[in-house]
Amino acid sequence: MTKLNQIIAVEKGVKSGAARELAETHGLLNKPALLAGIARTYQPKDEEGEQLPPESTRVQVKSEEVLRRTAATLTRLFDVTATKDWANTEAKADITVDDTTLLSGVPVSYLLFLEKQLTDLHTFVKKLPVLDAAETWTFDDSTDTWRTDAVRTLRTKKVPRNHVKAEATDKHPAQVEVYYEDIAIGYWTTVKFSGSLPARRVNELAERIEKVQRAVKFAREEANGAEITDRKAGAAIFEYLFR
Repeated sequence: MTKLNQIIAVEKGVKSGAARELAETHGLLNKPALLAGIARTYQPKDEEGEQLPPESTRVQVKSEEVLRRTAATLTRLFDVTATKDWANTEAKADITVDDTTLLSGVPVSYLLFLEKQLTDLHTFVKKLPVLDAAETWTFDDSTDTWRTDAVRTLRTKKVPRNHVKAEATDKHPAQVEVYYEDIAIGYWTTVKFSGSLPARRVNELAERIEKVQRAVKFAREEANGAEITDRKAGAAIFEYLFR
């Protein structure tokens, strides 16, 4: 019995071979000289006339032969594709993670869909914003966000002060230098909030996705190892098309 993974393995080669042969066939049919032939003989007007040898050109490409060859080429492709597509509706496997079956009897086409979606989802999760590791965060149920502890900081104000460098005399005014002094005028109490996620949570989500990815790949391999029935669809089609 043929297995689905064997058909999948040869499908690409059959497709490329069929495409190549069809391209070559189109190329031949687009050369009118290859389809044309001629046979002619020469007879002089009288016996003393010049004798010339007969001339002939053989037909090198026959359309009916091309049709038969094309049918043979495409019949193999049609059969391989039919066998794979029919098998994809029959080959199924369970998706099991940690001894828990998430889905039973999943067809190959859906397993392939899941593989693509899980790859995209893994990329999405790995790009989720993560809480700043420099802060200590706790979850605040009232705001449904993460928050830090309150931090109290001093608010200051610059107040100008005068520094007398030289006292005034009867001949010179006082020399005064202005400088600014930071004076405490209040306190800020700051609490930071964030809608990001702890790195632990992101890693847990990514690990779960990776587990399901492995389970889906295992299920696909199991389904592809199922024994299948070879389908002969091409002959029926071309017996009608080119009869």
